[in-house]
Amino acid sequence: MPGKSILKRLDWISVFFYLSLVFIGWINIYSTTFNEDNPNIFNFAALYGKQLFFIGTSIVTIVIILGLEANFYERFAGLFYIIALVLLLGLYPFGRTISGATSWYDLGFFNLQPSEFAKMTTALALAKYLSDIQTDIKRPKDQLYALAIILIPTILIIPQPDPGSALVFFFLIFVIFREGLPLYYLGIGTMAIVIFILTLMFGTLWLVIGLGLIFALFLLLKKPSFKVPILPITLSYIVIILFSLSVDFVYDSVFEQRHRDRFSLWLDLEKDPKKLEEIRKTIGYNTYQSEKAIESGGFFGKGFKEGTRTKGNFVPEQHTDYIFSTVGEEWGFIGTSTVVILFTLMLLRLAYLAERQKNPFSRMYGYGVISILFVHYFINIGMVTGILPTIGIPLPFFSYGGSGLVFFSALLFIFLKLDANRLNELD
Repeated sequence: MPGKSILKRLDWISVFFYLSLVFIGWINIYSTTFNEDNPNIFNFAALYGKQLFFIGTSIVTIVIILGLEANFYERFAGLFYIIALVLLLGLYPFGRTISGATSWYDLGFFNLQPSEFAKMTTALALAKYLSDIQTDIKRPKDQLYALAIILIPTILIIPQPDPGSALVFFFLIFVIFREGLPLYYLGIGTMAIVIFILTLMFGTLWLVIGLGLIFALFLLLKKPSFKVPILPITLSYIVIILFSLSVDFVYDSVFEQRHRDRFSLWLDLEKDPKKLEEIRKTIGYNTYQSEKAIESGGFFGKGFKEGTRTKGNFVPEQHTDYIFSTVGEEWGFIGTSTVVILFTLMLLRLAYLAERQKNPFSRMYGYGVISILFVHYFINIGMVTGILPTIGIPLPFFSYGGSGLVFFSALLFIFLKLDANRLNELD
């Protein structure tokens, strides 16, 4: 029977990680949004009741995904991608604005966030393009096409504005690196980030002086037999200066004030004590309260529904982007470590599955799934614990939200379907 066949071949280790995270996430959403007047878990007027509905919708979606032929996803990857782009464009005339971002369609009973669908479809489209027999990622033309697949939805999402979701797409570039994109691109990207941060911290003048001193020291200490490539170094130096000069324009003209405040808080850029305190009370308030909630949990936590900061609604958006703070307060170090271990083991398991794929499309899509889940997991926990600036992206399978849970589930189980089908593929 086909049904039994897919159940036997399904990677149940990954399914276990998925179900564990969804269950623990719901428990914490229940604790965060608990309604004492109506504690029934099937109270669909409450957020925990709605999340149960989203879990049920996700299970139905998973059943449909597993029931379709595996080659369906490769065959229609391009069509799904185009549909996602149309949905993103449609937000501008028809979208609903929530928390300052026009990122949702109001469907009455449900708010649909197409950027979540776009993450999945972009991973599919990128895998489809890279696995095409005519694609050679060593050629600059093919590199540009692959990058364009990533950049087009990113460009449509940034003006919503939703920089958090847009950032996720950039991490899909690791799929291209896995398939042979020269590593110097990664070096250039890393250098650009470093220069951007150093310029904000010290200014262009001090950056130029610092690089000049490093180059002079290198010339003094080099071996006489070593020939210095003067022209490439000089050109690189000029490019770095020009890029550094552009940082102030981008920071002042492209970023919104709330984004600038987040960088100011993260990098300690603001020197005016009064303004710094104002930023901490507004932009930094969520992170401060989140850190305090996690700290108060200690090693074992305060217990289920016993978090005083959780019950007192000290942390805004605690059921969505800041759900990890509930884990820290009520379940302590034991709880947060369990969640981190589950996510880490899931990502390692998916990497193992991706490497064993016979079909290049399946392998590339698998790495797309890993990239998307990793950036969400890493940035969300880094944001909640104060290591990274507040960006505003949910914790996969964990945070409250229908679009997030359904599309994260679809993202994962399409890959598990492809993996289950690998035995049917020719060597």
